[in-house]
Amino acid sequence: MSPDRRFPDEPAGPFPEPPQTFTDREGRDIEVRPFEEGDAEALVSMYVDFDPADRAQGIPPATEPRVRNWVETLTDGDGLNVVAWDGDEVAGHATLVPDGNSSYELAIFVHQEYQRAGIGSHLIRTLLGYGRQEGIGKVWLTVERWNRAAVNLYRNVGFETADAESFELEMVLRL
Repeated sequence: MSPDRRFPDEPAGPFPEPPQTFTDREGRDIEVRPFEEGDAEALVSMYVDFDPADRAQGIPPATEPRVRNWVETLTDGDGLNVVAWDGDEVAGHATLVPDGNSSYELAIFVHQEYQRAGIGSHLIRTLLGYGRQEGIGKVWLTVERWNRAAVNLYRNVGFETADAESFELEMVLRL
């Protein structure tokens, strides 16, 4: 989380802008669209039902009051949020949070019932398209280095490893 992190010279992409609709690997019609105020309860419900084994780096929080506060913080600030919907159910959520150094940290969460169906890739790509549309230029994230599925997903989207000195990888991307 270094303020002097180096970003690639060349932008990644192209990335689609929201809303995006696709059929996942399980045959479900999924729509990815920007978070709206009325989405908060469904988003909180997804996180309350989130498998504790899928929590990383202490997020999402474990109790409903903490989840509610965390969702409010993410969605009330200057960041960007997209939500993946399967009808009225939230399948996943991705966010770009400003870090105060003119770049944004990316976080993504896909509910356990929707993992390994291609939703994460669509969520990230649509969020990055939304970010580019809104004038965001630099995005970074951290991921536990043993989480090969996530590391591969981020690399496939265009992230590059910037720092690999700890048990986490820091990855960067220019929009």
